[in-house]
Amino acid sequence: MLVRSFQLSDYVACTELFKHVLTEACYEETMEAFARQLSWDSELVLVAIANDQLVGVIIGTIDNQDGYYYRIAVSQEFQRRGIGTKLIEAMRQRFVQRKVRRILITVDVHNEMVLPVYESAGYKAADFSRTTHRLSIVNG
Repeated sequence: MLVRSFQLSDYVACTELFKHVLTEACYEETMEAFARQLSWDSELVLVAIANDQLVGVIIGTIDNQDGYYYRIAVSQEFQRRGIGTKLIEAMRQRFVQRKVRRILITVDVHNEMVLPVYESAGYKAADFSRTTHRLSIVNG
């Protein structure tokens, strides 16, 4: 399994993955943020490749010198294989390279169920951002 930066040729596969894994409401919100993040800084969108197919994606962003994990999605047939953890670690490395002040996990109604994945990667409740502050990629 390989984790690498998003490439333009990944767009359709990412869109399909989001469509299959996310709820409709989450999909709509995520696609807007995904497009905005790609236009601002595509190096903070990472994909996981296994068996020559895209099986996971993570979207990060930097807002006010803080690094945020925004959305993570792993194909259902590849879940519980450590792919989410590898995506989280690869994004953490990007944040460290960018010298962000702190790293937070954006928590919204759409990703409560994946918080245990972040916890298994070493994050604690204090790292979860549940504030009303909306990220630039979501707010526009």
